[in-house]
Amino acid sequence: MLDERSRSLLKTLIEHYIAEGTPVGSRALSRYSGLELSPATIRNVMADLEDAGFVTSPHTSAGRVPTPRGYRLFVDSLLTVRPLEQRQIQEIGESLRSPQPQQLIANASQLLSQLTHFAGIVATPRRNSPRIRQIEFLKLSEKRILLILITADGDVQNRILLTEQSYSAAELIEAANYLNQNFAGLDFEQIRLRIREELQQLHQDMQTLLQAALTASDEALTQDPRTCVISGEHNLLGVEDLSSNMKRLRELFDLFEQRSTLIGLLEQSHQAEGIQIFIGGESGLAPLDECSVITAPYEVNGQVVGSLGVIGPTRMAYERVIPIVDITAKLLSSALSTQAES
Repeated sequence: MLDERSRSLLKTLIEHYIAEGTPVGSRALSRYSGLELSPATIRNVMADLEDAGFVTSPHTSAGRVPTPRGYRLFVDSLLTVRPLEQRQIQEIGESLRSPQPQQLIANASQLLSQLTHFAGIVATPRRNSPRIRQIEFLKLSEKRILLILITADGDVQNRILLTEQSYSAAELIEAANYLNQNFAGLDFEQIRLRIREELQQLHQDMQTLLQAALTASDEALTQDPRTCVISGEHNLLGVEDLSSNMKRLRELFDLFEQRSTLIGLLEQSHQAEGIQIFIGGESGLAPLDECSVITAPYEVNGQVVGSLGVIGPTRMAYERVIPIVDITAKLLSSALSTQAES
């Protein structure tokens, strides 16, 4: 736990470093903090903060810079967020108008990039879980069964089931009839809610077959072809904190190419309410070790369907970027919900 003096000096140091980009010395802290402290006292406080892992001293300077741990304390308890002006909110809302959902997603990504001068990223919405119209079984050999799935949209999927025992044609018809009578017209979210209780009423052989069929059906029909839209990656080329390390910059752009890894990071926002901030190594992705990712979920009619965010250097103006991400998520939610109702 830090006392108020230490917290105040750390806040001043981080704000000054974000604004200027150069290590902050004790004289500058004495001048900007508003505290009547001698340079010697400030140096002692800085030494304590460095020992605690909140700041560090670059080799080339007597000043100090914040560490990821320092940034984390800053955004969690020291940051004063500046709300956007009503004019800015209206401009964002006007930019998020399109009859096409994909265009709304693209517009949101571009807006995040333009307003923050970093990279804007939006994960496309989850596809709704398909509803089952019909399930059939066809015996291929002693222990190989073809599972035929037909969705309400007319999509047909085939999967081969490898079973530990042989099933007769009559047993396969019985199993298909049971599934069609009990689960036709439902999506997999609804099926999951009923499946355990329903299967317990059947004998073991039939349980095994139906469970294998439903697992295969789930995998076949709920494969999520989601991607993400990224805008403004080139903005990061102009960020000195990142461009000075070309190896790491190449790794970062490789990550942008993969996209699926970034979707996994954005997925974590689905479980959170509001803004999430990943600083440096907190993302679990090595190319982002010198970056911060600020994300927020967006909704359609009250249900979270995706996430959006900004990727930039750890030295970013958090008090400005956070409300941009927050408002963009809310306005995108509103635009998509209005579109879904029309």
